[in-house]
Amino acid sequence: MRRKALLGIGALAVAGLLGGCAFGGGGTAATSTPDGPVTLTFQSLAYQDSTVAATQKIVDDWNADNPDIQIDLVQGSWDNVHDQLVTQFQGDTAPDIIHDESSDIMGFANQGYLADISPYLSDDVKNAVSDEVWETVTTSDGAIVAAPTLLQSYVVFANTDAFSAAGVTVPDGDSLTWDDLQADAKQLTSNGNFGVGWGLKQPTAAVMNTALGFGGTFFDVADDGSATIDVGEGELAVPEKIHAMVYDDASLDPVSLTQSGSDVLPGFLGGKYAMYIGGNYLAQQITESAPAGFNWTVLPPLAGSDGAAQAANPQTMSVSAQSKYPEQAAKFIDYFMNPENQAALAQGDWLIPASSDARDVVAEQTADVPVWARILKSGENLSGAPFQKATNYPQWKDQYATPGLQQYFSNSIGLDDLKKQLTDGWNSIGG
Repeated sequence: MRRKALLGIGALAVAGLLGGCAFGGGGTAATSTPDGPVTLTFQSLAYQDSTVAATQKIVDDWNADNPDIQIDLVQGSWDNVHDQLVTQFQGDTAPDIIHDESSDIMGFANQGYLADISPYLSDDVKNAVSDEVWETVTTSDGAIVAAPTLLQSYVVFANTDAFSAAGVTVPDGDSLTWDDLQADAKQLTSNGNFGVGWGLKQPTAAVMNTALGFGGTFFDVADDGSATIDVGEGELAVPEKIHAMVYDDASLDPVSLTQSGSDVLPGFLGGKYAMYIGGNYLAQQITESAPAGFNWTVLPPLAGSDGAAQAANPQTMSVSAQSKYPEQAAKFIDYFMNPENQAALAQGDWLIPASSDARDVVAEQTADVPVWARILKSGENLSGAPFQKATNYPQWKDQYATPGLQQYFSNSIGLDDLKKQLTDGWNSIGG
């Protein structure tokens, strides 16, 4: 999902004039006591037909049971949500209830645009989500500015027939090391087919998330969201491994690195790639598009020197600090977070519920689909990462990290050049 730069100095000045905004943490929304029924806008980013339908059902069920708090569902897009929110916040037209993701909303939270919803969330909702995931939506002063809903992990999909034909054992166990992935990919590469295809047209999120498996944190973030950068061995381990598989082993198709995950999928389904790396949500497309007789599975979670850790970057539900009715908006979010609702949304997108109760529901409802167990397991080691709270991360990602990684993966710059570009780029925007 593409992100633009966070609000600049001019926007901060505007924010300072907005009533109820409190910088350095969640904003204090100007609460009003309604004289009668209220209507709240909910900007949803759901786009899969099944998830759109599940979201609409949640809203319809709520509206039927809560005549005094009606939800008006409006459609947004992951492609431009950041820019749209910038404009909405500056123009005082933001929706009451905001669907986004943690790495994007924390910048808005630091500028006071999001309300602290912690007083309004039930203990059941709070207790069902791990402290590590709550940390991704909690400011330095303890304000909870979003409810984490669905999580994505990066997984390895495998064509089990390709493994069998090559005489390679399908990996099992609690984790799959990058070294074993590389070794298997070499054995699975032959006759013009590759061991791995990986759509890395937008590579930064994948690298940042999987770097935690090597202890790669990239940033040291202060309470105000400013950060210093340190690009060392842990931060460069994943790019270096990808580069080696492409140029040393010729086991990862270099063309796939210039494509999106969806672009690479036909190659996996057509037998060009024995393994396919991407977000676990791609399991839905595999299920819907796989030809008859195509046998596939999800391999154990990828593990580096620090284990199978990945960054948790949950989808989120927030309340605008400009909303007149933050308590009522948060009540809807609390309802949105109940296990049955989250389970329905998760299965629609093949994502992992942040709520342990919802994961239990998904596990029970998908017991006859074995691949779901692996997908749910891939979410067990998700935790917060510093980049998610670095205010200028979206700008650095778009202007420096993404082009730098693209150049490195195309072999036009070396590893030292990549390190310099990532470091100098961050320092040039003031951290």
